[in-house]
Amino acid sequence: MQNLEPILIFITVAEMGSFTHAADSLGIQKGRASTAVRKLEEDVGVRLLHRTTRSVQLTEDGRAFHARARDLLAEVDDLHSMFAGEHVALRGRLRVDLPSEVARTTVMPALPEFMATHPELELEVSSTDRQVDLVQEGFDCVLRLGPIRDETLIARPLGLLRMVNAASPVYLARYGVPRSIGDLQRHEHQAIHFSTMLGSRPYGWEYPDGDSYATLQLPGTLHVNNAQTYEAAALAGLGLIQAPLLGIGRYLENGALVEVMPDSRRRALAVSLVVAHRSNLSRRVRAFMKWIEVVLTPYLE
Repeated sequence: MQNLEPILIFITVAEMGSFTHAADSLGIQKGRASTAVRKLEEDVGVRLLHRTTRSVQLTEDGRAFHARARDLLAEVDDLHSMFAGEHVALRGRLRVDLPSEVARTTVMPALPEFMATHPELELEVSSTDRQVDLVQEGFDCVLRLGPIRDETLIARPLGLLRMVNAASPVYLARYGVPRSIGDLQRHEHQAIHFSTMLGSRPYGWEYPDGDSYATLQLPGTLHVNNAQTYEAAALAGLGLIQAPLLGIGRYLENGALVEVMPDSRRRALAVSLVVAHRSNLSRRVRAFMKWIEVVLTPYLE
């Protein structure tokens, strides 16, 4: 294990983007961290990190080495615990990324039980509506909504989230209640446009069209890139939205939002757990994936 220490130091520096922060996290001197990474670069014969006075970033070779190094440490971790029973505590850091609305409404309320079951596990949770880079950003596991277009990733499908068309009573009182796609076009309804990156083409209003789905570009002057902002805009009466029932169900129940056109819902949203590699999943990752699958099952079709 002593020979693996430089690799652990390198991984920590790469993921934290700082020798100082990595040294603090590992409880060692900054000079020791710098020397270990420099010696590792000499041993492998390539530069692994770009160093500036402000930041530390992986080189192209560093990205490839980082991915294999994480696999190696995961394999060592599993080797040490291959005969361990469920009673052996999970230790170490687990970094995951979740869609912001799923994290807020579903995962976080259930998380105290998971943390109580594994009190020695250090959990880092990112919640964002953009697609993170698992390898570059150092995530062990990511929950993704929608299709997985990166063929280098390994996805475990969990099910489908039902989508709902909705608007506030204030909006419907002003524009009327649409009952068909024709109503949306004839009555100048406004959509709140959503895309994960501002400036890119919004997703549009999706609806069933025969055996498939079509997309209508509705007018609307508001563009957002965050699920909570999307919902908040609808609650403020700024337009129509298409959102997962998981997120806005409570607003439909209390009347703050009203479902419209229930026969013309957007296609259900695929939910997947994604990892960079199928093999060498640590006990930490396997435990989290099993737990979150149970948490999400009641909300999936």
